[in-house]
Amino acid sequence: MAEPLLVARGLSKRFGGLVAVDQVTLALGAGAIHAVIGPNGAGKSTLVNLLSGVLAPSSGSIRLGELDITGLAPERIAQRGVARTFQHANIFGAFSALENCRLAAQAHASGASGWFRPAQAHTEVVATARGALAAAGLADRAEVAASALSHGERRALDIAMALATSPSILLLDEPLAGMGPEESQQTVALLRRLAADHAILLVEHDMDAVFALADVLTVMDNGRVIASGAPAAIRANAEVQQVYLGADAQLPP
Repeated sequence: MAEPLLVARGLSKRFGGLVAVDQVTLALGAGAIHAVIGPNGAGKSTLVNLLSGVLAPSSGSIRLGELDITGLAPERIAQRGVARTFQHANIFGAFSALENCRLAAQAHASGASGWFRPAQAHTEVVATARGALAAAGLADRAEVAASALSHGERRALDIAMALATSPSILLLDEPLAGMGPEESQQTVALLRRLAADHAILLVEHDMDAVFALADVLTVMDNGRVIASGAPAAIRANAEVQQVYLGADAQLPP
């Protein structure tokens, strides 16, 4: 088995007396989707914020290959190939889909001096942006204002903006939130395509999608990991059924 691209060990985050993430260990491998599930308040989004540098851990470590990235700023982690999306799409509604992706690619690729060049001069950046839109299935929506896109298309644009930074790792926080069945199916298909070339960590509440997509599942409750493994093992885990889903709930087959 190939070495994991990103490894977190004993990761914790405390806010005063509240332990939001408690001694979490996980590894993200290339070509795999690792889903993190759990009830509201389990610590899932806090975990993503730790991995992406939005929050500094109280203890534990994060390694990207051989590099210790524990506590690095988000932009420094992003420069090393880790991209993330948020629960709410982080886009500029007045800009076209292409302009949104171009800005993401330009921020990743250029120093401060690059911002003073005309946008048309950034031919490589524009090509990267168009490639990201194509990968996200939005090539024919490049000139449409982001505010005119459907909810599902805006979520896809958020992913395209992450792809425009040329990442090896994608951290996706609830990419299916608010979607109807058709949009969810399209996004599931998109994530399957992206998994071929990226390590993906997925936080999601849609259990049908999670069990259809994930190679590995980690279940959190009250900040700690209560189970981690293949979907079949998680489905059969009594503690997961009791603590996360409830005694009478059924996991997707």
